[in-house]
Amino acid sequence: MVEARCLLLLIICTHWIVAFSATDPVPPYVESYFDQTIDHFNFKSNGESTYRQRYLTQDKWWKKGVGPIFFYTGNEGDITDFWSATGFVHEFAPVAGALVVFAEHRYYGKSLPFGDKSFTDPFIGLLTVEQALADYAVLITSLKSSLNASSVPVICFGGSYGGMLSAYMRFKYPNIVTGSIAASAPIYMLDPSTDKSFFFNHVTYDFLEVSDNCVASIKAGFEAMDKLAQAGPQGLATLTSDFQLCSPLADSGPSYRHLLLWLRNAFTNLAMFDYPYPVDFLGFKVPAFPVKAACDAIFNSSDPVKGLAAAAGIFYDVHAHTPPCFNITADFVECADPTGCGTGPNALAWDYQACTEVRLPDGSNGQTDMFPPLPFTPEMRADYCRQRWGVVPRDQWAAVSFWGTKINASSNIVFSNGDLDPWYGGGVPRSLSDSLIAVLVKGGAHHLDLRGNNPLDPAGVIAARELEREYIYLWINGAMNL
Repeated sequence: MVEARCLLLLIICTHWIVAFSATDPVPPYVESYFDQTIDHFNFKSNGESTYRQRYLTQDKWWKKGVGPIFFYTGNEGDITDFWSATGFVHEFAPVAGALVVFAEHRYYGKSLPFGDKSFTDPFIGLLTVEQALADYAVLITSLKSSLNASSVPVICFGGSYGGMLSAYMRFKYPNIVTGSIAASAPIYMLDPSTDKSFFFNHVTYDFLEVSDNCVASIKAGFEAMDKLAQAGPQGLATLTSDFQLCSPLADSGPSYRHLLLWLRNAFTNLAMFDYPYPVDFLGFKVPAFPVKAACDAIFNSSDPVKGLAAAAGIFYDVHAHTPPCFNITADFVECADPTGCGTGPNALAWDYQACTEVRLPDGSNGQTDMFPPLPFTPEMRADYCRQRWGVVPRDQWAAVSFWGTKINASSNIVFSNGDLDPWYGGGVPRSLSDSLIAVLVKGGAHHLDLRGNNPLDPAGVIAARELEREYIYLWINGAMNL
């Protein structure tokens, strides 16, 4: 009977996806605010008891009081951005008769517990993964009560850090969450035993997949940059001109190093967003197959340095200024995440998390990757975090609180990882049981499977979504039969 229902569901889903094309507008949402407990683990904290947590809902397709709740565990940004980029949830909700809820992570977007003071001491101390998970658990419980839906199953969804949170919700609150789709979720990365050099190695692999000559040209470009940087004021002036910088490079030390970090960040994001169609996500616009586009730009340039500049221009918007130029200090802010924190208030929050619980990859080494040696050792991270936030990372704690690699006791989670995704090396690489499933998304970049259906989707992502839908249905069916 279960097999027959799964087959029927897949047929219905396939029909729906054909009707719900990638050009359809993203479904509208209702923006609401929940009076959320500000400190779930301390009855006396900071003199305030609640804050306004933002969440988005869509009940157009919900079978009220019966259908499941599809709950997106918001990550390090404004929740509206993730609503727009997570078409898989919106496409599946009508078939499942689900209520869609996207919850914003504390300290991001509009969910600032202490307003303008949120990023200052002592208030920043309440930005923890544990507090965010408790926020979601409390919100879900309250919604189920107020909507007279106490018995409906809850399926969590999330991508990247949000995917980690989706998995953690099932780890920590299996009494509340029925199952989770954890897309591009590098949860093994937080275990102290995991090698932290995987990220920039994989970025290099993505460019190698396009062309060996592309990687060779990138390395040649960085070598040429080094020679110019060491050539004195004339060389720095040449770099300023070749990269169309808004402000001249001041020196061959910190100023030049920042240029290298800015450039590495561009290649990093081109690899992460290496989708088969153009995207506009978190304020960045990239063309289809941006890794190939970057290689083409390099090959079509008159010299290696200008080639790197052309490749960076695919990610950064040179026309954001008049006259057109690159403002590398505004485009990239160095932080405790070598893969980039972004900019603005959200970047502050992520920087703090990277200094506390979220151990991110090391820097580039110039040996196993195509970038200049730009290390970020544990000692460098500890020094930075002590000076910036007055904290010292406790990496052993993550293995205790978030289980490290010892996750076999959990169940009902699908971990998906794209073979083009630089975060793949920190994810769950193989299935651990018949309810802890790992899916390799062939031809997929960063959480491509959570995006909406597109005619250009590779076969690997189509297959991954079908498998995810099948498991979601099994979890829902199992919960309804309890």
